[in-house]
Parts: sequence; structure tokens; C-alpha cells
Amino acid sequence: MYAIFESGGKQYKATAGKVIDLEKMDVPVGESLELTNILMVVDDDQVKVGTPTVEEAVVVCHVLDYVPGKKIIVFKSKKRKGYSRKIGHRQKYMRVQVDDIRVGAKTTEDTQTEDSQPESDEGGNS
Repeated sequence: MYAIFESGGKQYKATAGKVIDLEKMDVPVGESLELTNILMVVDDDQVKVGTPTVEEAVVVCHVLDYVPGKKIIVFKSKKRKGYSRKIGHRQKYMRVQVDDIRVGAKTTEDTQTEDSQPESDEGGNS
């Protein structure tokens, strides 16, 4: 079973146990992360393609570490003018390990919102 999901404007293929480098998000190391923007889920012969996302599909993963990416050098110059600038950039990535791919299951966020909703009064105000 694998899933194609979108994170940070890029698409990734997730299988259980795979380690993926995603764009940095504000999640502490060791915490669990649920990615809900699932574009496609493939399970043997069954293929579910979202329009645009697959409803009730979740990729569950946990954060292993934050790692820097490859350094990119940006060099600008103008010929015959004596102008040159050299700037470096290093993107930060979040390394995650995929734990599980769930389809048709409620996420923990959905269950928390259902539990926190107040009960309605049967007596009503007339």
C-alpha cells in the first residue's frame, strides 16, 4: 500500500516505514504528524484517486530530526560594471518516518472536535 500526498507545494510517495524529507514545519522532534492532503491511495488492485483529495485518508508519521539541505549558491554579476554578489542559501527540512496509511478512518482531530462539542439541552428555551 502506498499513498501520494502533497506537502509544501511538492508531491511525495509514502509507504509504511519510509523516511522522507519534507519542508520544515513547526512540529517538535518525536511528535506524531498527520498529513491529510492525500491525492491518491493504492492498495494492491484498488486505486483511489481524489478530486482533488481522497476523503478520510491520512498518512501518519513521526518527526525524526531537522536537517539542512544542500547549499545553493546564487551569483549575480553585471559585465563591465564591477558588480557582483555571491549569496548562499540552505533550505531546512524535516525528516519524518511514515508509520501508517489509513483510509476511511477518522483522524484524531475529528474525534477531539466531536468530544469537545457541548451537549444540546432537551428542555429548550421557549
